[in-house]
Amino acid sequence: MEVDRRAFIASIGGAAAVATMDHEAKAEALEHYMEEQLDAQVAAQQGGQPEKFPTVAEIEAQIETRPYRRGAGSVFVGQRGENVKKLQPMTAKPTLKDFFELRFAPANHVLQSATRALKTGMSEEVILACLLHDCVLSLIKPDHGWWGAQLFEPYIPEKSAFAIRYHQTLRFYPDPEAGYEYPDQYYRIFGHDYQPPQYIADTYKWLKNHKWYMEPRLVTVNDLYAFDPNAKVSIEPFMDIVGRHFKQPKEGLGFDNSPSAHMWRTLARPDSPL
Repeated sequence: MEVDRRAFIASIGGAAAVATMDHEAKAEALEHYMEEQLDAQVAAQQGGQPEKFPTVAEIEAQIETRPYRRGAGSVFVGQRGENVKKLQPMTAKPTLKDFFELRFAPANHVLQSATRALKTGMSEEVILACLLHDCVLSLIKPDHGWWGAQLFEPYIPEKSAFAIRYHQTLRFYPDPEAGYEYPDQYYRIFGHDYQPPQYIADTYKWLKNHKWYMEPRLVTVNDLYAFDPNAKVSIEPFMDIVGRHFKQPKEGLGFDNSPSAHMWRTLARPDSPL
């Protein structure tokens, strides 16, 4: 198989990431890349019909067919049409690991994202951002980049919070040199004719020239390739990074009077009626 060297390097995070990898890691990354390319070629040769993506209007027409809104956080709605389940009570002084196990679980996507960032030699600030970037979806989905940054900001490095906040904007804009393409998933979620709102377009214009542009961009790169249903992942490999960079309050998350303490309490007690 002929390999596009530039596309391969971009797919694993660019030249900076390659420079941190040993020969074995490079060989393994190349093998995975070739497997993905082979799968894509086989699918194309099978001549399957191209997927028909909905329009924005068709998606909007579905709103009144559901008893919930798509922006509701996952702890507030049943999964796959089922009723919600009784949640295990949160510990007295909750840690980030407690929330991963009791509210964010299974958190497979963010764990895959952080695993990929770890394997490709990203900075610890980017790895931490990948680990946390979608956790707030348990609480709320619209503007989850901003909500997620607010949730974690009191406890993590500024650069990690920046990456979480602005990965939401950059996911709508391809960057082939960095290895990020616009995902088919977004055509399904938003419609094939969707255009991001003006505040997203304005934020993107500002981000393109920011000195930390690559931090949220690397989150999108590690976000895009983190949906393997067979991946076996765990938070354990990241506990040292969490220990170095996450300021765990001694009172427990939700009880330290931080600007986002109320958000942690809401996640801990989503069945509270008021």
